[in-house]
Amino acid sequence: MTRMNRRRRALGSDRLVAALDVGTTKVCCIVAEVDKDDGINVLGMGYRVSGGVRAGAVVDMDQTESAIRAAVDQAERVADQTIDEVIVNLSAGSPLSRIVEMDVAIDGYQVSQADVDGLVKAAAGQIAAEDREIVHAFPACYSIDGAIGVSEPAGMFGDRLSVALHVLTAAQGPVRNLEACVERAHLGAMRKVISPYASGLATLVDDEIELGAACVDMGGGTTTISIFARGAMVHADIIPMGGRDITEAIARELLTPLDEAERLKTLHGSAMASRSDEEEFIDVPQMGENEFGDDGVNRVPRAALTGTIQGQMEKTLDAVREKLASSGFDGVSGHRVVLTGGASQLTGTRELAQQVLGKQVRIGRPRGIIGLPDSAAGPAFSTCAGLLVYAVRAPLEVGEAEMPAHFPLPEAGGFQRMGRWLRENL
Repeated sequence: MTRMNRRRRALGSDRLVAALDVGTTKVCCIVAEVDKDDGINVLGMGYRVSGGVRAGAVVDMDQTESAIRAAVDQAERVADQTIDEVIVNLSAGSPLSRIVEMDVAIDGYQVSQADVDGLVKAAAGQIAAEDREIVHAFPACYSIDGAIGVSEPAGMFGDRLSVALHVLTAAQGPVRNLEACVERAHLGAMRKVISPYASGLATLVDDEIELGAACVDMGGGTTTISIFARGAMVHADIIPMGGRDITEAIARELLTPLDEAERLKTLHGSAMASRSDEEEFIDVPQMGENEFGDDGVNRVPRAALTGTIQGQMEKTLDAVREKLASSGFDGVSGHRVVLTGGASQLTGTRELAQQVLGKQVRIGRPRGIIGLPDSAAGPAFSTCAGLLVYAVRAPLEVGEAEMPAHFPLPEAGGFQRMGRWLRENL
């Protein structure tokens, strides 16, 4: 990566890292070893169906704990390692991105790293909230004497040093529920990483991170958005819609059980209609009828399935387009969107996304990780893979080891001059 390689977090003497993705449809754990060149080598992976999570939030702690235990146990056995800490993703809590600005006089002296660190921590101290918890806080942009866009201020000279700090907060309740499930599985959550950040780290190439791109991860219960530019994430958001909503729409429209709806989506589903859809027929088991010994199968044109999928997919992509526009950073991401996540694998999703979003779209898969099994090398595992990338290659955050759990939120309208510059010029 480019700027994202600067300062690393300590991984411990054994150089092991474990990632835990607690999602709506699956719980996945990957245990990896980090070599001396910071290469990530997968040692073992485990995953289980998730039944205790809805739209990214824990709704059944017993089921979630059970799935976490099973996935971690499988990963430990394959890796022949025992883990007691994980980096876990966060997909709930109504995350909010804020840009907070702060400047300090340096009176013509050379800027030291201590000056930079002190300024960033002072900016973080401006944030306050009674019911929200900080998840991430890192510099999005520096300036010296009004020259905005400085990437490495340490060593430069000037009169005033300024920082625009990207702070991402979440509601405390969903965060604590997730932590409790991890702890009940006898694990420590060494770091929580917002899911869109992890997905972007896993799938974007260096030029996209530097020049500007949006990563859209279409998961089972949520669709997440992250925007990167100049080597940093500058915005993140989560929409409570995903592949599970498509499955439920199929079940409602075709009057079929949920497991059959999922099967139909996987085997015959497409996000865009084709000419053969009206002529091709598929068998749709009817809800409840087989219980009474009836045939219980309805033959319908494939167009009925495709139309249902396309309609729900368009709702999700419309919500993505609105989120990008309302973020103020749509111009930063330019015309580039990287689409990932399990729901992105449906035939025609890329083409439909290009139409709805009006941008160039490619499908993103995990990058830069050695030894991922074939089953985990696709878009559905981008978040879990990105947690490993975060541990090794993402920049350190504000006082990462000693940062307080709670900060106040800025007043409304807190985006000032550097915030506007970020939106308009990155």
